[in-house]
Amino acid sequence: MPGSQNGGPRPRPAKVETIHGVARSGDLAGVQRMLRENPALLNDKNPVMCQTPLHVAAGYNNTEIVKFLLNWQGTEMVDLEAKNMYGETPLHMAVKNSSCESTNLLLERGAHIEAKANNGMTPLHLAVWHALQAGDCSTVSVLLSYNADCFAKDDEGKMPLNHIPGGAGCEKLLNLLSRHMEEQRKRKALMSCREGKAMAEFEEAISQIVGLQELKMQLRRWARGMLFDEKRRAMGLGIASRRAPHMAFLGNPGTGKTMVARILGKLLHMVGVLPTDKVTEVQRTDLVGEFVGHTGPKTRRKIQDAEGGILFVDEAYRLIPMQKSDDKDYGLEALEEIMSVMDSGKVVVIFAGYCEPMKRVIASNDGFCRRVTKFFYFEDFSTTELAEILHMKMKNPSESSLLYGFKLHPSCSIEVIGELIGRETTEERRKQMNGGLVDTLLINARENLDLRLDFNCIDVDTMITITLEDLEAGLQQISRQRQLQ
Repeated sequence: MPGSQNGGPRPRPAKVETIHGVARSGDLAGVQRMLRENPALLNDKNPVMCQTPLHVAAGYNNTEIVKFLLNWQGTEMVDLEAKNMYGETPLHMAVKNSSCESTNLLLERGAHIEAKANNGMTPLHLAVWHALQAGDCSTVSVLLSYNADCFAKDDEGKMPLNHIPGGAGCEKLLNLLSRHMEEQRKRKALMSCREGKAMAEFEEAISQIVGLQELKMQLRRWARGMLFDEKRRAMGLGIASRRAPHMAFLGNPGTGKTMVARILGKLLHMVGVLPTDKVTEVQRTDLVGEFVGHTGPKTRRKIQDAEGGILFVDEAYRLIPMQKSDDKDYGLEALEEIMSVMDSGKVVVIFAGYCEPMKRVIASNDGFCRRVTKFFYFEDFSTTELAEILHMKMKNPSESSLLYGFKLHPSCSIEVIGELIGRETTEERRKQMNGGLVDTLLINARENLDLRLDFNCIDVDTMITITLEDLEAGLQQISRQRQLQ
């Protein structure tokens, strides 16, 4: 059992101190000291259980440590949705250990109440299981106060209620769940299914984004806020209209900025903030004219095309030259045209580009930071995240994809592919390509499969299976191509 002191043949020396052990013991000063010395420990996972300090603190209901981790102001934010070896988030850990205060803190911060563990169980499933063992329904009540879904099913097709056996001793828990299930049925009958459908579609869309936890949490907050506003209006409450903020996406190419903008367009349309899910993607050449008087009309046409949706200005820093020259540059005129319509509410504008060059854009217009209120930083993908992207692309390829109909060999796990990418590519190369590396790698790997197969091969599985050998050859081909450039 985690935290037990039964001893063993190899007891850990008392002087060996881990942040997980300190979090378990409730030593707030120790956690603070260790994070000051090494901020990278914030989301560090311990051996075997793969739990972060937040998992441990939440499970032991060490609320002061939970608060400190949630409020950590470093370059990295605490990962609310980190999963241990069982696929459990910190919220799962809190509820199954009856840590009510920690449960409340996590939910207030936006922890995903319907997160599923490897067995498909939500926090409510685990809270019910704990209540049966301990005779304490407190965490079940907390989750239900946040409207946890009583109808969610685990991998066995069971709802939380289905885990309660018949007979004496379970009446209180049974009545509590039954009452809330009836209330949820009534709400669903009174309300349209739009909210649930929109959030389900949103969660499906957001699941396609690898990493970017801070961004996903912000998107989830907006989604829930917009849907609740809609619900308030349906109840006859007079509230102010919510406008989607203008944004800046900052990061290297291939980090998912365009993909996230497209997902955001669908989301804002889904919840009724924008009349369309249209995302109009433009660059400098789409906005700037060659002669005097050309830029204004050209930019206004693009803005008009984007009305009702999102105007996504990629490589926005190209609108502002790096150095002043004698020649008239019309990029600033295009930027000012865009700025002039940003208060109208007719279009949401997203500026995207590298972090450093984008500072020129921000400095070029006094009203930029007043109008653009959300800045999101798209970090370079780690080798593991690149492997996750590869798996995702192979799992659900579109019919137009060159990988449609193909599959990975079972030996190609995320861990193994991540190690292979780390071994066969440099950090600089990964920084230059990011997600683009995966697309090129998979195309190369398929070509290597064709090169490797014998024309006498008639085994169907062999014909469509990409192996680790193919992936390794694909990475080596990328390295050779880059050396020639």
